[in-house]
Amino acid sequence: MSAALEGISPVVAPRAPAAFLKSDEAKGYTLIAPPFVYALILLGLPILVVIAHSFWSQNYLTIDETLTLENYRQALFEPIYQDLLMRSLFISLTVSVLTVIFAYPVAYFISFHGGRHKGLWLFVITIPFWTSYLLRVMSWKVILGYSGVLNSALMGLGITSEPSTALLYNSTAVLITLTHAWVAFAILPIFVSLEKVDRTLIEAATDLGDGPIRSFLRVTLPLSLPGVTAALLIVMIPTVGDYVTPKMVGGTDGVMIANAIQAQFGRAMNKPLGAALSVTTMLAVCAMAAVSVLSLRAAVRAFR
Repeated sequence: MSAALEGISPVVAPRAPAAFLKSDEAKGYTLIAPPFVYALILLGLPILVVIAHSFWSQNYLTIDETLTLENYRQALFEPIYQDLLMRSLFISLTVSVLTVIFAYPVAYFISFHGGRHKGLWLFVITIPFWTSYLLRVMSWKVILGYSGVLNSALMGLGITSEPSTALLYNSTAVLITLTHAWVAFAILPIFVSLEKVDRTLIEAATDLGDGPIRSFLRVTLPLSLPGVTAALLIVMIPTVGDYVTPKMVGGTDGVMIANAIQAQFGRAMNKPLGAALSVTTMLAVCAMAAVSVLSLRAAVRAFR
């Protein structure tokens, strides 16, 4: 009888509520509960309000709470909003890729060659944030303007005979300004990810015959992919909603969807349409971010 019972696993009784409340797991839940609820109220509630408004309509100052899809019809099928959304997604994706391309070498240098001065290098990167974002945008307006620094330099070197009007008030100016403004945000997560790369794995790859480029593509880049992904998302998501930069340096050719949303909530006094544009843009950005992350992972796997 005892021999038969030896093969039977004992039944573990569930923990009593009092025992669970005293456990480390319960203490952890208690610790994160206040900030979670706080974040849920500050982030989730406004999104729900915007979604609710997107199904309503507005007649001057009066909000009609009758459910309708007219706002989404305009947001999805009106040519002007289609063009603005496609332009915004293109600018956002391009800025994200450019910032990662520029940020990765800087983060790599600081992580692998910064030595004991890594903290100093990171401190130098934050210096541009000592000034206002608007001042930095205005600086690019001075640099790219008709009588700006770049045009003066090109004329002084004899490359052009007269100032060029193609440097400012277009999508290119928006790309340049946004890339400069967000590149520091891409450096930090990539640096943190590179710091976690085990250097012995790189040495092992070198001992097995991999050159610098091959060991980078097979070891360093895949292991730093979380930082690259974070940098891509950190830049991609907020740049779609930037309306200050396009307004100041974009001109008519650099207007983005956020400018249309701001106009609907402001001068046009059509909050439901602005809400529908916001929801549509949010969903489009989520889809683009998911495709970008999956494509990045597939590209990294192809190099292995």
